[in-house]
Amino acid sequence: MSFDLAQYGITGETTNHSIVGYHVHRNPSVAKLYTLALPRKRYGLANSGALIAFSAPKTGRSPQDKRIVEEETTKADIWWGNVNRPIPESSFQLNKQTAVNYLNCRDHIYVIDGFAGWDPKHRIKVRVICTRAYHALFMRNMLIRPTAEELAVFGEPDWVIFNAGQMPAIPELPGVGSRTSVNVNFKTREMVILGTEYAGEMKKGVFGVLNYTLPKQGILSMHCSANEGADGSVALFFGLSGTGKTTLSADPKRSLIGDDEHGWSDDGVFNFEGGCYAKTINLSRDGEPQIYNAIRFGSILENVGFNPETLEVDYSDVSITENTRCSYPIEYIDNAKIPCVGGHPKNIIFLTCDAFGVLPPVSRLTSAQAMYQFISGYTAKVAGTEMGVTEPVPNFSACYGAAFLSLHPTVYAELLAEKIKKHQATVWLVNTGWTGGSHGVGNRFALKHTRAIIDAILDGTLDKAKYVEDEIFGLATPSAVPDVPTELLNARDAWSDQAAYDATARKLAGMFVKNFEKFADQASDEILSAAPKG
Repeated sequence: MSFDLAQYGITGETTNHSIVGYHVHRNPSVAKLYTLALPRKRYGLANSGALIAFSAPKTGRSPQDKRIVEEETTKADIWWGNVNRPIPESSFQLNKQTAVNYLNCRDHIYVIDGFAGWDPKHRIKVRVICTRAYHALFMRNMLIRPTAEELAVFGEPDWVIFNAGQMPAIPELPGVGSRTSVNVNFKTREMVILGTEYAGEMKKGVFGVLNYTLPKQGILSMHCSANEGADGSVALFFGLSGTGKTTLSADPKRSLIGDDEHGWSDDGVFNFEGGCYAKTINLSRDGEPQIYNAIRFGSILENVGFNPETLEVDYSDVSITENTRCSYPIEYIDNAKIPCVGGHPKNIIFLTCDAFGVLPPVSRLTSAQAMYQFISGYTAKVAGTEMGVTEPVPNFSACYGAAFLSLHPTVYAELLAEKIKKHQATVWLVNTGWTGGSHGVGNRFALKHTRAIIDAILDGTLDKAKYVEDEIFGLATPSAVPDVPTELLNARDAWSDQAAYDATARKLAGMFVKNFEKFADQASDEILSAAPKG
């Protein structure tokens, strides 16, 4: 045993030492994790050198099983409802004891200590305690890896994650109701995971913590990717999973700051994570070379199909899930910016996957439209991102990440509005979804066309373009974009049946208005005026 966990009640006393021994591995090397993982079931080795891991039956997040402990220090602040459901302190303690009991029964325990947040002034120290090498390597990638000197003086963590995902929760406990339970306790600064081996629960758990603590310091926490041009100009890409945050921010012409989670402080933008977590469905070297080349020794491929003879991964194989993913350290991206920090953003891009096919591929937003779209957070859940989602479903997710918000959406919206105004950022809405018809009739926008649009935004071409405003959504769309067919720019013209477009657009406009009713009493008249005209 090389690291003492007795303070958490984890001593290995129930393990038969004479047969298996008891080993605690603190921040083991990648090679050590491979050595411990590969002889066991549920692992494989890809010919690229990446570790293949399987998390079934859970191959996506389980948002309905997330719970926040209802206690006196944070009860008044939490955005309670479908996103944040309460669990009593007594049930949390029983869940934690269940996790500790399970950890005490294992012969190998992994401890990963790392940081969340590249800005030293605002980072937190996180400790992960788990029993699968897969989970340890995942969080080794996703947290910021301490140097040997930093690890030696790491001290006590700010937060501890107890991952006993192989052990089911007790559904009968008050506030649990399922064999899966993901619990966050802001008072004790602990997180407990039972009943799911999907590694993404840990990543998003840390994000939820920062979504609570940073806004209270005047720092905007954001579900977005970020990159930086040679001139130092920073761009943010907001959007839910599957809308293109990771793909579009991995640009060989720009330095990558991060692909998913960031903070915006008075000093600029900083990444929360030490790695990237990319979807790999239909991944190809030609289409996404940066991501493809990052899949090597030290990366984890989740739930992918592969040839057992050649060990070659089939990225088109969705037999396990469409939510196939890869986790890798950010330095595996050739042009990653280390440390992962940047200045104040010049361009902010809201990515939406419009399953109705009525939004234009790009539009420039007014300040009121920016707030309306941000609070609305319209997109579509993409197949496989969450359990039970098998095809795109229209969805409104406040701040393009409601599932991860700990505070009310207006807290984040007000911070964003303040920072956009102060730093004069331009906001854009980019549709990476369907054109020429709704899902099942139209086609999804080609990646090459979306990339051309992003290039035109970032190089300033669209600042000089002529714009036309559509009648229903009031969005200003450019009349021309280099390397993008003109017929795609006007969403109505892209439909062969324009009467059907009008009906579908009015339907979606009505959905926007209906969804915004719950925010209307807290929105200004200016923001309300940005609503579509259904």
